[in-house]
Amino acid sequence: MIQSLTFSKGWNNTMAKGDKFYFENFAASTALSKKAASYLVNCLETYHPDKIQQMLTEMHKIEHEADGKKHEMNAALAKAFVTPVDREDLDMLSHNLDDVTDMIEDVLQKFYIYNIQTINPPAIEFAKKIVRSCELLCEIMGEFENFKKSKKIHSLIVAMNDVEEECDKLYLSSMRELTKNTSDVLSTISWREIYNCLEDCADACEHASECVGSVIMKNT
Repeated sequence: MIQSLTFSKGWNNTMAKGDKFYFENFAASTALSKKAASYLVNCLETYHPDKIQQMLTEMHKIEHEADGKKHEMNAALAKAFVTPVDREDLDMLSHNLDDVTDMIEDVLQKFYIYNIQTINPPAIEFAKKIVRSCELLCEIMGEFENFKKSKKIHSLIVAMNDVEEECDKLYLSSMRELTKNTSDVLSTISWREIYNCLEDCADACEHASECVGSVIMKNT
């Protein structure tokens, strides 16, 4: 009961100073996802197989920093008596946002695993859509702190759904072209896995935004 009363007061009046941590942590996490996605685009546009180890090292630095944000959230939740929304929701969002960066790193790892020598153009287009999805996540989390008053957050979540649908279409066309035009079985299998990973990134971004929508519905 104490938590419920404090929660109501916190949202109806000025947000408690300590609550800022949670929203700043989410903003930092999404900024790192965007950084990872942008770096992926750069890697693919300037791809050279001999530099893949260097690319992986740089990407892992971003992913490791994102893990740090998740650990900071876990530590804060373990000690918190009162949180601005349910503790379980904050934990869920933290993990979902971290998943985005993890999956972006996974895409680049596939290039190493399958010893990719040249880039299929749809992969670059796909990666750019992931950047757009991460940009939307940044905007969504920027609005999340004041979601009861925000006039933008719903439209941003809808925009995320639209980008994910674009990714679905690109995934289907890319997979079809792959099976039509590639006679090398190993290459087909390798690129199928890469496209699957890119699609997983798009789904992860959409899932994170939908989780935000669910939290809003529970608290309005």
